[in-house]
Order: sequence, then C-alpha cells, then structure tokens
Amino acid sequence: MSENPATLSDAFDADVSMTRDDVRHRYELHVADKLAVVIVFRDRPGHVDLIHTETQDGFEGRGLAKVLVRYALDDVVASGKRIIPHCPYVARFVEKHPDLYTQYTDQPDGV
Repeated sequence: MSENPATLSDAFDADVSMTRDDVRHRYELHVADKLAVVIVFRDRPGHVDLIHTETQDGFEGRGLAKVLVRYALDDVVASGKRIIPHCPYVARFVEKHPDLYTQYTDQPDGV
C-alpha cells in the first residue's frame, strides 16, 4: 500500500490523504478520518484497469475525485504499467490531459 499525504497548499483541504489499497483493489482519498472518494481497479498483466470512481455523500463538488484520479494515474505510470480507463470519469480526465497520460493509456476492449 502506497501513501501520499496532500500538502498544505492544496486548496480543497489540508487534511487529505490518498492511498492505494491492494487488498481491496482500490485507491482511496480520505478527508481527516472519513473516506471521501474511491477508485476501484483491477490489476492485469502490464496494466491497471481503473473501473469505477465514486464520491461519497457529502464530498461531492469539491474536486476531490479529480485529485484522486491524478494520484491513481501517476501511480500507475510510476509502476511501469499502462492505464486502462474503463471508468468514464477517468477516461474524460485522460482526454483532458493528453500530454500527461495518453502515451501510457490503452483503450478498453470495445471502445
């Protein structure tokens, strides 16, 4: 499990932390001690398939999902694996940042 506490310069909240939970197959963003956003993933040979992003009730509209998506994508790239963006939210993020992630992305089958 990797961890990266957000810095105090983050505009949304200084008490944010992100982790990759390999046992539960998900990336998590916590605000203080509360789970705020989850990205479910599946490890595949040479790839990480990002399946679903979900923001918990009460944390919507704060830009937290975007922060966790960037963390997850950067983690996949740093691991030397390729991204499969099955999650529509992740796919849109990759499309909006082609200079950062397109070269590390393989489209899901059927897309």
